[in-house]
Order: sequence, then C-alpha cells, then structure tokens
Amino acid sequence: MFGLLVAWGVLTGVLIILLIYRSTLTMHEDDSIFLHETESQMHKDQVEVLAKMNKITPIVKVLGALSGVMILVIAGLFIYQGLSNSTTLQ
Repeated sequence: MFGLLVAWGVLTGVLIILLIYRSTLTMHEDDSIFLHETESQMHKDQVEVLAKMNKITPIVKVLGALSGVMILVIAGLFIYQGLSNSTTLQ
C-alpha cells in the first residue's frame, strides 16, 4: 500500500510540474498574430509554442488519467482492507 502511495505521489508530482510548465507556455501565446515581414520572428515563436503545447497535451492527459485511476485503486484497497479487518474482529 505504501508503494502505491509513493508511486501515485511521484506521478502526480510530475503531472503538476507539467501543468505548471504548460501554463507558462500559454502565457506567451498570443490570440492573434499580425503577419508582416518584420514580424516573422514573432510568427516563429508562436509556432514553437504551439509545437510544445501539442507535444505536452497528450502526456498531461495520460498522466492525469493514470493519477485518477491510481487514487481510485488506492481508495478501493483502503476500503477493502478496512472492511476485511472489521469482519475479522467480530
């Protein structure tokens, strides 16, 4: 049980770090871009931000789902252990 809690904590910690990183990326994202030849660097920066976001988003979804499933399994095991201990005491 302790090993599952540690694994869940590490997984959730990585998820939180990725969420913070993703939020710092979106701070630099603009809603609209006015493209002129003089602003080509701005366009390149936005393409880079979008590529990073597209790379991180599936990882965040998978880690979020794994974290949710793990906490449900841990809660289920905790409840099962509690019920099995209470029935042996009677």
